[in-house]
Amino acid sequence: MILYTMMPHEQVFPPEEGAVNQVMVSYNGIPIMAELTENHEYRVVRVMSTDPNHYMEPTCLPGSTFTLS
Repeated sequence: MILYTMMPHEQVFPPEEGAVNQVMVSYNGIPIMAELTENHEYRVVRVMSTDPNHYMEPTCLPGSTFTLS
């Protein structure tokens, strides 16, 4: 996509407000974007892997929670 505009980059693509608590973690060797909850657990936001089999893991479904021990 080519976007010709005189507007500043920040105005065209505003920063995501929900991405403040998100971190990249590796859970069972699968790279995951997760956010830390109040219970000191991680909630899966998205799977960042390029392996299609990682998307079939039931522990890595978006919305599921896990702890890193």
